[in-house]
Amino acid sequence: MSRNEKLLAKLLNESTSFTWQELVTLLRWLGYRQLEGSGSRVKFDNGDPQALINLHKPHPGNELKAYVRRQIIEHLKAGGLIP
Repeated sequence: MSRNEKLLAKLLNESTSFTWQELVTLLRWLGYRQLEGSGSRVKFDNGDPQALINLHKPHPGNELKAYVRRQIIEHLKAGGLIP
């Protein structure tokens, strides 16, 4: 199992913490590029306007909130990027 596959498994396992940097690494592996906005706003784009992901970087910590993880998982499943 590759490092990125392990990150995907970790994202799907909601009983573990998941950091912002792990999310960035995973989304890059899935074909997204990071676009910085103003402040803590960040977009992830993979070329499909329907697949745009808009997020705020977590602060003051680095750990993603549970609802953000659920939204990302739902988005990636809807786009057929994860099973």
